[in-house]
Amino acid sequence: MVISQSIRTALIGAGPRGTSVLERLLANWSAAGPAGARLHIDVIDPFPAGPGHVWQPGQSRLYLMNTQSFYPTLVPEDTGLAAPVAGTTFDRWRTAQQHSPLPGLSDDERAELAVLGSCDFPSRAIYGRYLRSTLEELLAALPDGVTVEMHQATATAARRQPDGRFEVELDGGGSEGGEPNDGGTLTVDSVVLALGHLASRLSPEQRELQAAAAQFGLRYLPPAVPADVDWSVIPAQEPVLVRGMGLNFFDVMGQLTEGRGGKFVEAGDALEYLPSGQEPFILAASRRGTPYRSKATLAGYYPASVTLRYFTGKALRRFSAAGIVPAFDHDLWPLLHRDALWAYYTTLVRSQPDAVQDHAAFLKELDDALHPHAHGTGRWEEDFNAVVGRHVHPDSRLNLRGLAAPLAGQTFASRAELDAAVVDYLDDDARRSALGEDDPVKMAIGALHHGRAVLKSVVADGGITDESWVAGLRGWFESLVEGLASGPPALRAEQLAALARAGIVSFVGPDPKFGVARGKRAFTAASPWVHGGAAEAHTLVEALAPANRVALNESPLLEQLLADGLVRPRTMMTVEGTPVQSSGLDVRPHPYRPVAANGEVTDGMYVLGLQLSAVQWGTAIAAEAAQQAGPVYPSGQRTLRDADEIARAILELPPNASSGPAA
Repeated sequence: MVISQSIRTALIGAGPRGTSVLERLLANWSAAGPAGARLHIDVIDPFPAGPGHVWQPGQSRLYLMNTQSFYPTLVPEDTGLAAPVAGTTFDRWRTAQQHSPLPGLSDDERAELAVLGSCDFPSRAIYGRYLRSTLEELLAALPDGVTVEMHQATATAARRQPDGRFEVELDGGGSEGGEPNDGGTLTVDSVVLALGHLASRLSPEQRELQAAAAQFGLRYLPPAVPADVDWSVIPAQEPVLVRGMGLNFFDVMGQLTEGRGGKFVEAGDALEYLPSGQEPFILAASRRGTPYRSKATLAGYYPASVTLRYFTGKALRRFSAAGIVPAFDHDLWPLLHRDALWAYYTTLVRSQPDAVQDHAAFLKELDDALHPHAHGTGRWEEDFNAVVGRHVHPDSRLNLRGLAAPLAGQTFASRAELDAAVVDYLDDDARRSALGEDDPVKMAIGALHHGRAVLKSVVADGGITDESWVAGLRGWFESLVEGLASGPPALRAEQLAALARAGIVSFVGPDPKFGVARGKRAFTAASPWVHGGAAEAHTLVEALAPANRVALNESPLLEQLLADGLVRPRTMMTVEGTPVQSSGLDVRPHPYRPVAANGEVTDGMYVLGLQLSAVQWGTAIAAEAAQQAGPVYPSGQRTLRDADEIARAILELPPNASSGPAA
């Protein structure tokens, strides 16, 4: 197969994923582009290319990444892929800036980089600076025959033409200062949809709250990318209800405290918060009643002491060898569950030997009880419980589901009593995080974190049954593992405890119900497990990202593609045989191309990133660098391989052996 003499492609979305496709196009063209051939790449995004929407370098430095410096990369290190024409991993870029900083770095960027270590959590702003720098390096190293045109505009349509090409319509947003906008129409051979985070329509309940805010003069801040929000509209010294205690909650927390001039200081074994007086009174609410558990302090992304024994590639290959599409609850979870239990109890024996009487006998019996198929289907949990009952003190036994719901089964006489319980939980969680590899709970979570990486490959490469995707993976496991393994740096738990002790933050309690007290002209939130009346505020913040659902996204491009039938959402069947519309596009691998409304593949159009959420699980995380401490799972580099597949298809090159399904 040879490259055509002239190729033109449009990359719609110029954040990390769109820029990754650009990088792979340049790398593969440099390796295989014939003399005299031409490649023109149109890069389209209303935000500056490289960082895209989420990673703009000018945002607050209080917004942190949720991975350490050693983890993310835009540029692959896989020797089986075409060599990059420029760029490197974030960690190597960080190190290079410390020795020889770019002349264009701001004082704030230089200050952060001067103290940023490989195991520290960078700001999103400095990662955005890396993305911009990498894009600049790529554009300065274009191979012969390649031209790139940047369009800071919104793609509003991509219409299929009779000759198979696409007309991409651009809206530059109008003219500024008499200068023409970047609108118009592009005619291209292929289109890459790397759309990233998109605005989304509100749920019925959210629309009701928004309408009540307009009616009664309240403030309602809907789900949004945190850097897009004007936090100054929230008054100081007034209550503010914040719904959601996932990762976005800590962004809100930071802006309303440190962002208002407050400071955290060391005070013995705990942090103390010194208020500025400009903070609001934060009323934090979520279904669990507590924030995500914080990350353990580790040398790598995964615990070195945890090795998967049951949820392994060898075990999973048995399903494909037998022609079985596995079900999550029946086939996959029992294996991963065993790994979490083994990690917990082996760490318990090592770090808290008094919790187990006869170590050798316990570990032998535990190994025997957990061995798959050793005692017939359905027997292993019964045998496991018997072993633990004989050897482990009741106070030291693991309640895995209970870790994600620490307040379950409790009732509180007042919000003050609840606050004390949440602070105890935060202090305990931070203490466990500091113990790292020596804490049994964090190592059980570490096993789930390991297993999640393997599970991502299982889902993307072989698939799982629709029924178990709906009821198991998305039905209960996703919430469990995110609450346990997707939490913030441990510093955030310490800061939240300090804010609660300082009276800046209070908690609403589990299973809160939100409403509007029309007579009082206030938002309300009340937990059935906390007595003393509902929390009230004139401001309600949704600490959530916009919903990642293609049928709800407010994107003129997606709306056009859906209306014209060039793409469709994927539909799954529940165990009852009821069709359920999933969050992402229906696509066919490899590379991922959208399925049209008539069931045919839309050739020449490719999908990368968040809109693959119906076939890939965990699409939001950055690509993983290969050179780091600890194991690197194929799923961590999937975005890079997906980008390489797309690039090679656009260039009419055969698939690369290092791309495609993960081993």
